[in-house]
Parts: sequence; structure tokens; C-alpha cells
Amino acid sequence: MNCVKSRLATRPTLLNLSIGVVALACMDSAMAARNSRVIVSYQEGGAEQVKAAVHAARGTVRHQVFGANAMAVEMSTAGIARMARHGAVKYIEPDLRRYPMALASASAAPYQSGQLTPYGIGMVQADKLPDTPTANRKICIIDSGFDRKHEDLLANQVTGDSDSGSGNWYQDQGGHGTHVAGTIAAVNNNGRGVVGVLANRQVKLHIVKIFGVDNKYTYSSTVASAANQCAKAGAHVVNMSLGGSAFSRTEADAFDALQRRGILLVAASGNDGNGLINYPAGYASVMMVGAVDSNRNWASFSQYNSKVELSAPGAGVLSTVPTDSGTTATLKVGANNYTVGILVGSPRASVTAPLADFGLGNEVNPAMAGKVCLIKRGDNTFADKVSKCESSGGVGAVVFNNAPETFAGTLNGTVTALPALSVAGADGAALLAQLGQPASAAVTPTSYDYKDGTSMATPHVAAVAALVWSYYPSCSAKQIRTTLIKSALDLGPLGRDNKFGYGLVQARAAYDRIAVRGCGN
Repeated sequence: MNCVKSRLATRPTLLNLSIGVVALACMDSAMAARNSRVIVSYQEGGAEQVKAAVHAARGTVRHQVFGANAMAVEMSTAGIARMARHGAVKYIEPDLRRYPMALASASAAPYQSGQLTPYGIGMVQADKLPDTPTANRKICIIDSGFDRKHEDLLANQVTGDSDSGSGNWYQDQGGHGTHVAGTIAAVNNNGRGVVGVLANRQVKLHIVKIFGVDNKYTYSSTVASAANQCAKAGAHVVNMSLGGSAFSRTEADAFDALQRRGILLVAASGNDGNGLINYPAGYASVMMVGAVDSNRNWASFSQYNSKVELSAPGAGVLSTVPTDSGTTATLKVGANNYTVGILVGSPRASVTAPLADFGLGNEVNPAMAGKVCLIKRGDNTFADKVSKCESSGGVGAVVFNNAPETFAGTLNGTVTALPALSVAGADGAALLAQLGQPASAAVTPTSYDYKDGTSMATPHVAAVAALVWSYYPSCSAKQIRTTLIKSALDLGPLGRDNKFGYGLVQARAAYDRIAVRGCGN
């Protein structure tokens, strides 16, 4: 039997006991070769029998699926085949990997002075529908945790749970979950930072942490458990900025049950920029969210297929990250401030020194001693340019583009003590006219950062759903979902399409539609 070895493989075959199949087909490629991790679903009351059978087969129980008669186990292929014949077992399927759906780090007028409003807030009309109703819905965020001490999040009402081994839910070593949470609920009253869709501290949050320090992925069994924990915590909306290849019966059953309980489920479409379907977003019980940029254009990384339901801002989204885990840069020469980027790998450092022309930065030049090196892009690597500046005695490096626009670059692991910045080619020409003037270059810590991904789009939709639902708590989850679809701003070809779904989610339009037509009409 042939199997496509891909993270985006099609639906795997189950160990379906009703037809006597005893071989796993198309296992997730990461585990097929050496790590046979599977989900064993069993009859009511069969947990102890199954655990004993796993032990007898020299397997290991890795995870008990919360709220379900299922467990994740690791065991040999022969052990799995024997387990399939056990009278208490209903089915066995691969325990599939699930990943955060954010890419590497890539405003409008402030609500309060000194505070930025990310472009997505106005784009989804959150600024036209205040977060003030008293019947606010609870949002559950399944992710990498939550920085409870963050200056822009600490005023919120937050509870949480943690998957075993992932660490405390109120800490976020990866930063993904805190960025998602900021889009939902960064507060509006601190005069700094950003604001979320639900910015007035009214929304209730529940965090289920499933990604730990070195845990860049989790399993479908864990996602199913986490969703059931959200339900136990009383969540109305579940945000899942995560996903992975292939259909899981265990996940699908869990989400179907939660949908029947009146919970609205929202998940990211994925970031591979192709037409394949990721899960859990691909289940009928879950809203699949695609990404657009600040110009309402389809984001090229966003998955496109027949399951995409709504779109939301997902490119260059500014939000919270764990305190001081991000970096920001500034450059002032004379009286002029410049927009700058950070060469990846630059240390955090601040200097003030005269600006000097270092040409292409391809030769050591003692004349650069005590200066900020202004360097033109081209000829050699960014790492070499910065290293030669440092060897010349330079104290900072600013690389300008050999084309008018801005650019991104990296030091590729080269260690340097110099703050290393990048500027547009047009600004480079202006800087060449300011040689000799004092240049203040700084790379400093920040608690905010930009990220790209359908991970960033998903919380916009989850938060808008909760916001609109809070005004009309008598509506059902199904009715809110229908209203969001019917009130979306159509983008792309007329009507639903695979890139934008039904369009850009709109908070005020959804609110107005219910006010005029009632729930779900």
C-alpha cells in the first residue's frame, strides 16, 4: 500500500474493528517510522482493561483524553495489532500532530493617548461596537499559555488549565498564545501598548496550555482534551490558532459533541498557502478562518479551499507578547527619526556616536572607530558587514537597501555586540547627507510584536463572535455563526470563494443584522 508522506496528507484509515482491518494506513509521517503513537478509543468502563492490555504489550499510556473514553498510547506495531482485537476497544487511529499557525515575526488612531490601535480592530468594526454589554461570553484559548503579568493583559478576568508537561497556563514561553490573547483582549485603559477586539476588561478568558517550552507541536488527542476542558470551564467560544494534517475521529467526535452543547468553535486554516485542508478547522463543526492583509488582500500564506468560512486580519498583526520578549528598534540622526528594521540576531544594545560612511562594509577600516557605520547593501553578507564594522572599532551598524524600499535581513548566527539595523534605500540616501551628525541607534526589549499567520486571523473572528453574542445572549452558537457569515464583507469574486470564504468578519454589521432580522436570519 502506498502512502503520501506529507504533513498535509489526506484522511488516514482507522483501525476499524467492524471490518477487521488491523493495519494503520497513512500514519502521520513524523511518527510512522519510529514513534507509533495512536489513540485507542474504548467502550464505556473499559479504561482499566485497556491500560492493562497496553502494559502487557509493553506500551506506554501518554495521555488520557479528558471527557472521552480514549487514551493516547505508544506501542509497537505488533502491540497495536493485538490491541485491535481487544473486546473493549472501539477503534484505533494515529495521534496526529497539531502545530501553532503563526509564521515568524514580520495603526490607527489610539483609543487612549500613547496607545496604538492595530489595523485589524477597525477592519473588523470592533471600534464601532463597544465592549460594554453585561452578558459577556467566555472565550477559551487553546494555545501556548498566557502572560498573566503582562501590562496590557493583567486586568482581565482569566482562569486556566495546563496539559501535563506544558508548564503553568499563566506563563508563555513560546509567545504564540499571548499574541493571540492580545488580539482578543488587550486593554484600553493603560495609555500604552495596544487594544484588542474586547478591550474593556469585560470578557472572561479561559486558557488551556498545550504547547510548552520546547514543544513546537502537540497531538490531536491533546487538542480534543483541551476542547473538553474549555467546555468544563463554561466557555462559549473556543479559539484554536493551530492545526495539522489529516482527519482525526477522536477530534471530530469531540467537536461534534461540543457543537451540540452550543459552543462556537473557531480555528486557523493554515499557513502553507495551498488548497489542502488542515484540522481542526476542516471539521464541519468548526469555523475555518483565512487571513487578509491591511489592504484586505488575501494573504499569500493563507490556505484556500471549500472549507474557508470567514477571513480576518492575519498579516503584520501587532499584539502582545510575553513581557520584554520582543525587540524594537529606533534610529535618530541629528533631529531626524527614521523607520528601521532589526537584522535578525542583533543584540539588544543602544549607542550614540557620529554617523560614518562605511561603503559596502567589505574591508576593515580603522576610521570607523567609535562611529556608527552606515553601510550599503550588496557585495557581501550582512553578517560580514557588521563583523567588519565591529573589527574596525565601530559601535553600531545601519545597513541601507540598494533599492528604494525596506528589506529584512539576518546575521545568520554571527555573534556581535553592535546594534544592527536596516533602513530603506530612500532613507539611506538621506542618511548619507547627514554624515558626522550624532546617530542614536538602539535595539531594546518590548512586550509587543508583529506576527503573520492564520493564527492571528482566528482570534479576530473568535472575539467578534463573542462581542456580538454578548449583546444577544439569547441567540444560539449556530445562529451567531450564521449571522457572522451573512453579515461578512464580501471580498474577491462575488459570493463565497475559496480564499476569502464568505468575506471579512464584521462586528457592527452582525450586530445590526440581529437587531433588524433577529438571531441567525
